[in-house]
Amino acid sequence: MDRAITALQQTFLTPDQIAASRASMGLDTQLIADRTYFLIEDEGALVGCGGWSRRATLYGGDHATGLRDASLLDPARDAARIRAMYTDPARARQGIGREVLALCENAARAAGFGRAQMMATLAGEPLYAACGYRVVERVERLAAIGVAVPGAIMEKAL
Repeated sequence: MDRAITALQQTFLTPDQIAASRASMGLDTQLIADRTYFLIEDEGALVGCGGWSRRATLYGGDHATGLRDASLLDPARDAARIRAMYTDPARARQGIGREVLALCENAARAAGFGRAQMMATLAGEPLYAACGYRVVERVERLAAIGVAVPGAIMEKAL
């Protein structure tokens, strides 16, 4: 995750913004506890990961303060959350993110959700747009502390 944050954000963010983004990005172990997190391996090496959630938290790792809400969403009215998507920088743009996203969408659909929503980084936005997500809101302060880090809330009908 750290390598992905550092390497894949360089084209979109300043070094200070990358450092600040670490204050909110990272793994949410609730996804593991809920069994909604996927790992993609290639010959025993972890090359990608990501998950979905039926909980209200839109984004943020375990260490992110003020971003977390473990209340359950209602599939009849709420969008499932796509969360904590990362690809090994050496394997970027090889279909791994699409594979993880498809696993998440299929699982959320099977759980009764008709929409999926995420907080996208600027680096992730092109992938999500290519997969049918649309920006519903631009966010100028993705990181909870430090300098402003832009992002986008994106959504897709499942």
